[in-house]
Amino acid sequence: MLFANVWHYWIAVPLALGAVLFGVATIVGYLNKVVKPKYPPRGQN
Repeated sequence: MLFANVWHYWIAVPLALGAVLFGVATIVGYLNKVVKPKYPPRGQN
């Protein structure tokens, strides 16, 4: 049973990091695909 507790805490770290990275990647992807085309750079008018 001791190994079950250790494994549980060990696997939580990569799962939490993966969830955070997934959220950041989703936000960055949204900004690049949806928001960025609405506002072109200033030099291209």
